[in-house]
Amino acid sequence: MKKNLSIALVVFCLCFNAQVTKPKLGLPDLNTKVNEIKTNGSKVKLSNEEVIQALRDALSRGATNSAALASQLDGFYKNPRLFIPWPQEATDMRNKLVKIGMTKKIEEFEMSLNRAAEEAALKAGSVFIQAIKNMSVQDGFAILNGNDSAATNFLRQNTYSALYYSFLPIVKAAVEKVQVTSYWNPLATAYNKFPGVTKQNPNLDDYVSNKTINGLMLLIADEEKKIRTDPAARTSDILKKVFGSK
Repeated sequence: MKKNLSIALVVFCLCFNAQVTKPKLGLPDLNTKVNEIKTNGSKVKLSNEEVIQALRDALSRGATNSAALASQLDGFYKNPRLFIPWPQEATDMRNKLVKIGMTKKIEEFEMSLNRAAEEAALKAGSVFIQAIKNMSVQDGFAILNGNDSAATNFLRQNTYSALYYSFLPIVKAAVEKVQVTSYWNPLATAYNKFPGVTKQNPNLDDYVSNKTINGLMLLIADEEKKIRTDPAARTSDILKKVFGSK
């Protein structure tokens, strides 16, 4: 009886120990897969500094290419996205001048605005690149993981004022070179002959500066999208490393 009881006790202990020490099936394998997924998902380890460097490079290349495109003859004038129209604040003036047959003179004035923008764009690249170098970026990954124009939007939001004041003297020189006021003055003179009208004197330097900067920003956004979506547009090692890792 005692012998049978002892045998039963040994069997019980062996079974109990087997249950306690039995491995939890599946958990080690699951942990391994999670690590593998993370490793495979992160093709390249990137630092924030590398990302910021790539963003500056992308914007600088975008600014250079955009300035080259916009500064060509008709770069603004025949591009519907960039075309600088008659100032909206002087719409009533334009309507009255059209009624007295000055449409051609209006079109010549509009062309002069666009020629001034094209002339100013010749020197825009260096102004934009300096602003890009000076802009402060804290979280490069937030911009990298943003939409296709996230870097351009950041540039606009954080450097527009500095860009404007750096660019304004260039625009003033361009407005003078293409003689924008010589196209404007006859229109203003004709309009002022209408009884009871308020004389129009828009700040043409300011108008052309803002329109030129905004036009160039559109083109820079186009360039940024190319770098993000087209591997062939990543023409430097840092662009390939950072944008190729997404």
